[in-house]
Amino acid sequence: MIVRDFHDITANQPDRVVSDAQWSSVRMLLADDNMGFSFHITFLEAGSDHTFHYKNHFESVYCMQGTGEITDLATGTTYPIRPGVMYALDQHDKHRLVAHEELVMACCFNPPVTGTEVHREDGSYAAPDDS
Repeated sequence: MIVRDFHDITANQPDRVVSDAQWSSVRMLLADDNMGFSFHITFLEAGSDHTFHYKNHFESVYCMQGTGEITDLATGTTYPIRPGVMYALDQHDKHRLVAHEELVMACCFNPPVTGTEVHREDGSYAAPDDS
């Protein structure tokens, strides 16, 4: 059994807190936990605008706090994001995520991330065997 405390991680395990342009992510589960997915609590700053394209990963996201919107860049369809909304990028969907207020999101990645990934220029993470 794995039991981790978010507050302990943020206070004592800085290697599990990853930040980039206007977002930060607390990595609760990573690839070396051997669960087949990684689990993160991610914070996106109010007013931030992100384009992501996880070509090598599937991601599901549950909004716990804040408001924003996600746009499927293949179709142009935009969906509101608010507490209680989940989206799943089941087709490696290129998307734009805009935070109207600070967004707090619970995220799962498959395959799991290692914790050292950074977004590449195209908005993706490298494939696990390429990182």
